[in-house]
Amino acid sequence: MRTRYAIPPRPVTFLRRERLTRHLDRALTTPLTIVNGAAGAGKTLLVADWAAGLGRPVAWFTTDAEELRPGVFWAYVLQALRAAGVPVPAAVGSPADPGRVDEALLNRLAAELSGPMTAGRPAVLVLDEFDRVAAPDTAAQLDFVLRHAGPGLHLVVASRTEPLLPLHRYRAAGELTEIRDAELAFTAREAGELLGRHGLSLPAAVADALVDRTRGWAAGLRLCALAARESPDPETYLKEFEAGQSTVADFLLAEVLDIQPSDTQDLLLRVSVLERFCPGLANALTGRSDAGAVLASLHHRNAFVQHLGHSWYRLHPLFGEILRAHLEVRRPGLAPELHRRAARWLKAAGFLPETLVHGAAAGDWEFTADALVGDLAVGQLFTGLRSAGLGDLFSRMPSGATGPAPELVRAARDLARGDLERGPVHLERAGKLLAGDAGDTGDVLGREGGESPEGDREAALLCWALLEVFAARLTGAPARAERAVRLAGELRGAVPAGLLDRHPELTALLLAHLGSTRLWAGRFEDARTVLTAAVAGPGGASTALPREDALAQLALIDQLNGWPGRAEHKASQALAETARYSLPGPPGTGLERLVLAAVAVDRDELDRARELLDEAATPAPAAHGPHAPADPCVPCVPADPVVRAARAVVTARLLLARGEPHAALRAAVGATRPDATAAAAEASSPWLRGHAALVTAAAHLAGGRPDAAAEALREVPLDQPACVVEAARMQLAAGRPDAAAGLLDALRCAGRTGPGVSVRAALVRARSGHLAGDPATARRWLAVALRGARHEHLRRPFVEAGPWIGPLLDTDPLRGLAAGWLVTGSADVPPPGAEEPVKELVEELSGRERDVLRRLARMMTTEEIAADLYVSVNTVKTHLRNIYRKLDVNRRADAVRRARALRLL
Repeated sequence: MRTRYAIPPRPVTFLRRERLTRHLDRALTTPLTIVNGAAGAGKTLLVADWAAGLGRPVAWFTTDAEELRPGVFWAYVLQALRAAGVPVPAAVGSPADPGRVDEALLNRLAAELSGPMTAGRPAVLVLDEFDRVAAPDTAAQLDFVLRHAGPGLHLVVASRTEPLLPLHRYRAAGELTEIRDAELAFTAREAGELLGRHGLSLPAAVADALVDRTRGWAAGLRLCALAARESPDPETYLKEFEAGQSTVADFLLAEVLDIQPSDTQDLLLRVSVLERFCPGLANALTGRSDAGAVLASLHHRNAFVQHLGHSWYRLHPLFGEILRAHLEVRRPGLAPELHRRAARWLKAAGFLPETLVHGAAAGDWEFTADALVGDLAVGQLFTGLRSAGLGDLFSRMPSGATGPAPELVRAARDLARGDLERGPVHLERAGKLLAGDAGDTGDVLGREGGESPEGDREAALLCWALLEVFAARLTGAPARAERAVRLAGELRGAVPAGLLDRHPELTALLLAHLGSTRLWAGRFEDARTVLTAAVAGPGGASTALPREDALAQLALIDQLNGWPGRAEHKASQALAETARYSLPGPPGTGLERLVLAAVAVDRDELDRARELLDEAATPAPAAHGPHAPADPCVPCVPADPVVRAARAVVTARLLLARGEPHAALRAAVGATRPDATAAAAEASSPWLRGHAALVTAAAHLAGGRPDAAAEALREVPLDQPACVVEAARMQLAAGRPDAAAGLLDALRCAGRTGPGVSVRAALVRARSGHLAGDPATARRWLAVALRGARHEHLRRPFVEAGPWIGPLLDTDPLRGLAAGWLVTGSADVPPPGAEEPVKELVEELSGRERDVLRRLARMMTTEEIAADLYVSVNTVKTHLRNIYRKLDVNRRADAVRRARALRLL
């Protein structure tokens, strides 16, 4: 009997947690403290440790009897107070009837507690295991005494369930202190100390993982520590122990599951297969209709059922593990059926991610693939946060799963990894199944425009069209892409509008892929139209990757058309697009850095261009569309034709700039030929063909073969202005001024091309004038070139022009147009106006610092630089401080002046 009034002893391994004892100390300022938590949460030991160190008598009563009637309860409370030395006179009395208590007795008790005997030192009463007190009358009487005792009584209630006391009133009055499960949970640091108390010295990561698995549950941690101490390898045990076969399982089954009614046990076992559940879903798994009330009761009683809000619940993770193991023992073979029921309920309720998880767990792969395809969610295999998870889930789909949807999913997974052997095979099979016969997939594409698909095929056909456009992109087949997009346009009206609204990534992907095929075919303006539409579409994480992809392609179009500033801006936008959503893998598809590298070559920043090329060659570790493998076990695959072509062109231009024409020739010409790892493009790219011809001609010129160079230039397409201007420059270098002039005169590109083209064209005409002995014409066209290049800092065209340009730049007004930004001749020639040797850099500038420095030279403010680079103002300020330090200057103007002297600008 006396154990009911004794403060429980603490085991030698007990860990005092000062944050909780301090909280209980502060709680003395309120009349009521509630310590509420699940079984084994550490409530009793926490309060016992605090009470033992309080330095004053504490009345302790463990209400461990079932159906404790009011008279008996108050008799025990009075005895607990007296045993602790609280002055309760005999005149207060004692209940005479076990079933009731006289109100006068409660009045006398409250009066004594509020009297002078307890002034300044309120009596502290702890009621442990108060959840066993189920009588509302008892709770009401306790509330009466607490209120009327005033500052003479401080009540601490430790309970698994919410006490029947009117807590709302105490909360409103600020008279309640609460310590609940979340605060009772051990932190990782505390768990590490607890393991140390058990003689276990383990890495912090082990404690972190154990806390994550147990959610800091005190009893679970102690039981795991005890078991690990008996294991020959404690670290491995704590990492890998089977919850269902452990002392933790014994505790939870005895303390939580077995005390429930049989139908409630059945409900808990069935919902254990779910990550979260609501009453409707629980009813679907159990066949009952009252799950809502049962779940609410379990949560109220802290039976390891956690409320997530909006009628959704989840099991404590460790409890869920144990119940799933126990389910296999009690009802072997039932789990797949439960997963199947859950999948169908979740699909009807519109919860696609969970539908897929449970459909896969049920082994019902046809249903699971149908759910993904029917929801138009195939695009999510390509678009970021969920792509890796979906790819992993469907990697388990067996070959026996048949039908259009499984074939579409297989095609999507393979194409996402760039597998051009298996992907198209699965796509063709899906097309045949959707066409309803064994004919060619052309039957799908060949439907009349007014004919609408019937049945449940619409969504599947739209997914097929998306994958068809993607396959067309990877194989360089623009006509195939156009046909598939036309089919997608016909189908849009046949699927529910809500589906398309939920999956904006589908439209964004279609437009980005179509734009790529048009870009490959040299239809730059047509490509710009659809790529701009992709960028202007709905924002958010689901469309971030296709919008980034489209921006990168728009940047490439600007670069090919001679607009390096625009190209740089769009490439920077593209890199920022996915970074802001923290999508997996490094930002960008690689194409952005290739464009930036091309801009660096135009500005004669060859080291910077090499850095960017190296960065672009590093594949992302996660699926970022067509540019990176989705599965780390799959070898890196080549990028789509546009990216391969861009890499070849930029690499060739850099090698030419470095005086390596033969290496440049290998780089450019190699991109026009299929290799062993990529299918040959179904249509050639005119701009790739043109640039390859230019590199071939440059190599022949470098080898002293002008006739061979002229022959190579015949391959240059006349509808690509950038290629035509370069061809004119090489014709002039080969000694054919008339051919050069003819090419420029025939050029019609007003408004389409930028300074990257016009500056080179002006330099060709200036060179022609110089060769013809017409210095006035040479100077006039050179002035045109300088004005066009100055804002963009296009230095490479002047370097390529040759040494003839140097003397002209030393005349007015050309000297003024070139001053401060243009360096001609060899690396040993100082910039115009330099009067003395320039000191070396204190430290090399990083690539980002060079980006800031270039914008500094354009007189951009700190805020404008931050906006242009998509970084914070503070980041720009940090870069500026580093730039000043490395250049050994203190002001912006000095930084720009010194950078120009060092040929950094």
